[in-house]
Amino acid sequence: MKRILLAVTVLAACALVPGATAHKPPHKPPPDKPPKERGKPNRQPASLSLTVTPNPVKYGRSATISGTLTEPSNSGRTITLREDPFPFDSFSNVGSTDTEGQGNYSFVRSPTVNTSYLVRRGGAESATVTVGVSPTISLRFGDRTPAAGKRVRLSGKVCPEHDGGTLEIQRRKAPKQWHTVARVTLADAGACSSYARRMRLRRDGTYRTFLAADSDHAAARSRVRRIDVH
Repeated sequence: MKRILLAVTVLAACALVPGATAHKPPHKPPPDKPPKERGKPNRQPASLSLTVTPNPVKYGRSATISGTLTEPSNSGRTITLREDPFPFDSFSNVGSTDTEGQGNYSFVRSPTVNTSYLVRRGGAESATVTVGVSPTISLRFGDRTPAAGKRVRLSGKVCPEHDGGTLEIQRRKAPKQWHTVARVTLADAGACSSYARRMRLRRDGTYRTFLAADSDHAAARSRVRRIDVH
C-alpha cells in the first residue's frame, strides 16, 4: 500500500512541473564566419587621364598629349597611344612610352586633320579627346598705304588645300567685332589653296581673312593687317 501511495505522489509532482522531464532541443552552434583576410590591401582599379595642348593646333605644328596613370605602382608602366583621324572610322596604335615616377606620361604628335586620341594601360583606358587642326592662312596687301579710292589687291594661301572653299575677308568694326566685306573662292595651288581679290579702299581699316570649320579641320583666321589710307 505504501509503495502505491509513493508512486502516485511522484507522478503528481511530475504533473505539477510541466516540461521537467521534456526533451530539450540540441544546441545549434552559430554559423561559421568566413575568416578575415589579413595583409591584403584594398586595391583601386587603375585609371588614366588625358589632355591635349594646344587644342586646336595649327596645321604643321605639334600638340602635346599628356596625362597620369593612377594605380598603386604607377612608375615605369607602358602607356599605348591610339589615334583615329578624320573620317573617324577606327583607332590604331601609334606609339608607346613608359610612365615617370609619379605616373606621368606624354607624347608629341603633329596631326594634319581633326584627330581623336586615347591611351591604354592593360585593361584601363582614358576618355577620348578630339583635337582640332586649324589651317594656316596668309594675307598680303599689294599696297599698305594706298590713296583713298584706289583698288588694292589682297592675296594669300590656305594650307592644307581647301580648293573650292569660301574664304571671308573681314574688316574690324569694334574690338572683337568683325564684319565680312567680301568672299572669295579658294583655287588650287598644289598642296595649298590660293586666293586673290581686288578691293577699293576709301578709309583706314584693319583686316583679316576667315575660313569656317568643316568636317576635317577647325576654323582658322589669318593675322590681322592694318591699312592706312591717305
